[in-house]
Parts: sequence; C-alpha cells; structure tokens
Amino acid sequence: MKLNQQLLQINRNFLICFVISASLSAAVAQLLVDYENYLNTTFTIIFGYIIYFGIFSCLFYLDNKKRYKTMKSSLIKKELFALISSFGVGEIIYLSVRWPTLYYFLEIGIEPFLASLISEIISTACYMITVTVVLRKTKTF
Repeated sequence: MKLNQQLLQINRNFLICFVISASLSAAVAQLLVDYENYLNTTFTIIFGYIIYFGIFSCLFYLDNKKRYKTMKSSLIKKELFALISSFGVGEIIYLSVRWPTLYYFLEIGIEPFLASLISEIISTACYMITVTVVLRKTKTF
C-alpha cells in the first residue's frame, strides 16, 4: 500500500490539534466543575472546537499554500469541497460520540479533566478514521 503524503499531513495535523485541544478542553472542563454536567459538556466542546479549528486552519494553510498556488482553481475547489464534505461527515460522528460520552463520564462521577480526555480520545479516533476512510473512498488523496 502506497503512503499518501497529503493524507499523512492531514492526520499529523489532526494529532497536533488533538493534543492541544484535548489538553485545553480538559482544563476548561475542570474549571467548569461547578456547572451542571450538560453545560460543562457543551461549553467544553465549544471551546475545543474553537481551539481545534483555529490551529487546524493555520496548519492546513501552511502545509498547502505552495501546492495550491500551482493548481488550477477548478481542482482547488473540487479538492476543498471533498475535504469539507469529509470533515463534515467526521464532525457528525465526532459530536455524536463526544457529547454523550463526556456527559456520561461526568454523570458517573469521573473527574471532569479525565472525563474530557477520555471522551476526546474516543471521539477523535472515530473522527480520524471516518475522515481518512471518506477521503480514500472519494479518491481525494
């Protein structure tokens, strides 16, 4: 099986964003320990999204700015549409795993910091698998 450099870059960026976002989200979850569990879960996930996509956008831009300068605009649009679609499917999976698992872990009494980390690991793994499979199936990379 041939390794695809674009796919490896995207997964590397996912992992970098995951580490930073998971760490900061766990800290936010711990800070919100006195809030109701559903509020803690919601605010923690929103904060994680802001961090994750802010960092991912920068990394993706830096990795691809030279490549996109040499591509035709129609190919760029096609690739970006496929990426956004793949990420959208991944986000649906991510949220359908992240919110319930974090809420459940908080409900059963796991410390918010640890609950957030465990939930983030599970949901990010599902997200990365989904996005990678969709990008391969659509032959984007």
